[in-house]
Amino acid sequence: MFFHRKETIGDVKVDEPNARFAQLLLEQFGGATGELTAGLQYWVQSFHVDEPSIRDMLQDIAIEEFSHLEMVGRLTEAHTRKSQQDAAYNSTLFAVRGVGPHFLDAMGSAWSAKYVNEGGDVVRDLRADIAAEAGARQTYEALINLAPDEGTKKALVMLLTREISHTHMFMEALRGLGKLSDPFFGNVPPDSTVNLYFNVSADGQLRGPWSSSSAFQFIADPKPQGKDNVTQPAGPPVRGQTRVPPGGMEWATSTAKPIPASGNVQEPCEAPPAAEPPRKQR
Repeated sequence: MFFHRKETIGDVKVDEPNARFAQLLLEQFGGATGELTAGLQYWVQSFHVDEPSIRDMLQDIAIEEFSHLEMVGRLTEAHTRKSQQDAAYNSTLFAVRGVGPHFLDAMGSAWSAKYVNEGGDVVRDLRADIAAEAGARQTYEALINLAPDEGTKKALVMLLTREISHTHMFMEALRGLGKLSDPFFGNVPPDSTVNLYFNVSADGQLRGPWSSSSAFQFIADPKPQGKDNVTQPAGPPVRGQTRVPPGGMEWATSTAKPIPASGNVQEPCEAPPAAEPPRKQR
């Protein structure tokens, strides 16, 4: 059951309406890192969780994200409804779609459910949520740097701050599960390569804790471990599929010729011109 209060969760005040900036705001309304994506993502994830406290946290944050969606919508409405209907306004999506927010990103692409990142495992989902908050925080910072007035900037700073808060909450949930610093989750144990770092760069060895700590074994010159003669599965030939002879392919001698710089080359498949018959001497 949901209730809606008319007051927004944060103050929304626009001092200088700017339709072009409103189009950029759509990135956080109908874009991949936007508030609709975050709210739906956390809400759906909550139904995958057995731990009641984490389920409650995900649902609380989801509802807060919908409140943030309302703030972005109000900002977009103010920047378009109060904007002068001039050439700047006519160069935006709002000249065609009308004032106020739309489920589009800043480039005019429609919102897609493909943006929602959920997978049915609480550890996997919480890690995806940390990445989602990072993407939103980065977008808000870019918008703050472009904001045309202090009222808009203040609202965006509040939204950016809450992205940091949510990240911290997700990290603490992972800590409670013992998975903040443990990369493993699931039921399939890893094989013997789990602690190996393969140095596959030919231009030196730049080391970091991911390759120099005691948790990893640094393989300076890794060797291929697979076999070249991959066994083909047995079975009848597939209709329409060319089969390689049992003894392998027998390649004919190539008739290809190098192409001269002029680009004029005679195709090897063309027959040479016939020689003229010898003339009889009188």
